[in-house]
Amino acid sequence: MKFGVIIFPGSNCDRDAYWTIEHVMKQPATYLWHESHDLENCDAIIVPGGFAYGDYLRTGAIAKFSPVMESVRKFAASGGLVLGICNGFQILCESGLLPGALMRNVGLKYVCKPVQVRVENSDTPFTNACRQGEVLTIPIGHMEGNYFCDSDTLDELQKENRIVFRYCTEVGEITSEANPNGSLENIAGICSPGGNVVGMMPHPERSAEPELGCRDGVKVFQSMVGALASR
Repeated sequence: MKFGVIIFPGSNCDRDAYWTIEHVMKQPATYLWHESHDLENCDAIIVPGGFAYGDYLRTGAIAKFSPVMESVRKFAASGGLVLGICNGFQILCESGLLPGALMRNVGLKYVCKPVQVRVENSDTPFTNACRQGEVLTIPIGHMEGNYFCDSDTLDELQKENRIVFRYCTEVGEITSEANPNGSLENIAGICSPGGNVVGMMPHPERSAEPELGCRDGVKVFQSMVGALASR
């Protein structure tokens, strides 16, 4: 199986994602340039964190027009696995692969710290290595992580079990105090109707090795590898 990590001008977590795939998960990975349509026969695509195109206009607003995202949309439509992390989540929403939008954090301050998220849906290709209700500690680092959608979309996400992660306390309680950015319903990550596209604000690649102080994030990548292996 082969993973592709997209590079946009302004990406700064592409190498972290690549390292996690190649050196932690021991799987082949390649970088995919934003100006190319070629996904190089990858089995899974990672849209990494950073500031794609400088986040001009608004986060992800320019990246959605890149040639590579045109190919990613077709890849996702065919059932391919796509993981958007932080800025990648923002890009997936702007590109129409996921609903809703990521707005400025409540308090209008950049937030960078480890947080706890509860696994709301363990039946996805990105969470099958987790237990339902399991609490993971994963870092965040964003200014626009405040997830919002209209009431109809929220009802749809809830009914279809498409809320994948929620910010929570260390014991798994969903509280306003545990919400670092004001995100609607404490949402930290959602998936597409088919479950093959996930966007999440926390950075699992930053918590995938003991040297980083926590390995909870590696479960996201273990899930992806397991899902691809079972296909």
